Amino acid sequence: MPFCTACGRQNPDDARFCSQCGTRIAAPAPSSPAPAPAAPAGPAGPAAPAGSETGEVRRVEATDTMTFRSPPAAEQADDRPLNDEDAAAVDALPPGSALLVVQRGPDAGSRFLLDTDVVTAGRHPDSEIFLDDVTVSRRHAEFRRSPEGFRVSDVGSLNGTYVNRDRIDDVVLSGGDEVQIGKYRLVFFAGPTPAGR
Repeated sequence: MPFCTACGRQNPDDARFCSQCGTRIAAPAPSSPAPAPAAPAGPAGPAAPAGSETGEVRRVEATDTMTFRSPPAAEQADDRPLNDEDAAAVDALPPGSALLVVQRGPDAGSRFLLDTDVVTAGRHPDSEIFLDDVTVSRRHAEFRRSPEGFRVSDVGSLNGTYVNRDRIDDVVLSGGDEVQIGKYRLVFFAGPTPAGR
């Protein structure tokens, strides 16, 4: 079991980060080196074009261009509908409040009510939204009620805060926006607008 070089905590063999302090754990040296790939005996034939499905391996030169494709839209979209209990909670929101529903990550299904002017989210035990995972900074993000609605701001987190997969510093949220904080993906639902606004 590897020990953390920063705090000394013993961690599980498959851990990549320390469960105590979040420091990256160095991968153990392999017990026996992997065999080097055999070089072709004769002159190399024409290289397979990038993206070919021949199964051949070719060297990538510094001048080559690599293209990365996004997964199909069906794989990107979260096609799980809001369950009846969450839908009822959204319908019952008091004016001027909002709800965050954890769709993916630890504690999926949890709900967090945004009903004050400032709600903090992070790994610190005093956070109103306590997200207990090493991918979350102790002080990660704040949700603020403003005249435009609720805003989310990153407050100097290490891994960033994302809204609809875009890294943000500060943004106004709309109903259905996906907020990602570490491994947590939370969907934002706004309550009714208070009278007089």
